[in-house]
Amino acid sequence: MTEHSTTVVTVVVADDHPLWRDAVARDLAEAGMSVLATAADGPSAVNRTKATRPDVLVLDLNLPGLRGHEVCAALGDLPTRVLVLSASGEQQDVLEAVKAGATGYLVKSASREEIVNAVNATARGEAVFTPGLAGLVLGEFHKLSTQPHTDSSRPIPELTARETEVLKLVATGLSYKEIAAELFISHRTVQNHVQNTLGKLQLHNRIALVRFAIAKGLEAPEA
Repeated sequence: MTEHSTTVVTVVVADDHPLWRDAVARDLAEAGMSVLATAADGPSAVNRTKATRPDVLVLDLNLPGLRGHEVCAALGDLPTRVLVLSASGEQQDVLEAVKAGATGYLVKSASREEIVNAVNATARGEAVFTPGLAGLVLGEFHKLSTQPHTDSSRPIPELTARETEVLKLVATGLSYKEIAAELFISHRTVQNHVQNTLGKLQLHNRIALVRFAIAKGLEAPEA
């Protein structure tokens, strides 16, 4: 590998439909990713993900043995990010998966290009949703943040002014590209700020970051 080469994204694909599973794995491999393993049921998805520790687990919800949200929960603190790829776009399924730790959610009607782009974005730590679902997830987080059990007293570690600014924009649901345009900085700089903030807050992905920001009221527009 030359010094100019980019890091290869590693993936595990879990789906109980062999033709679909093999097609997704092939498409990702042809796009330059390394498919470390595939799985046909929930327990295998958990075991193979823990064994290989890929950047991204592409996960169907309706797996035998363990459903998708149960797989997410079983992965614990594993740094692997989860992109759900499901035939369902139902609100309950989406929220159940995201609350369990999924970083993004696409329906299977997505094109090959959309799936490839979503896996790459998920590997970078971005939250990717089929159009219409991002607003649903943000709305749910807003609702949760107003409930009495929400821990809004957790202290915020020392963040730089720019990190705080980026965090506020993340909480509004903007993509990294949109945040970069808003702040007149590069996409990579936004990524770096988000990664630094995740480290300081001891959070694992952008979804958790949005939860935290909304609980703190950081998504409220400034006067």
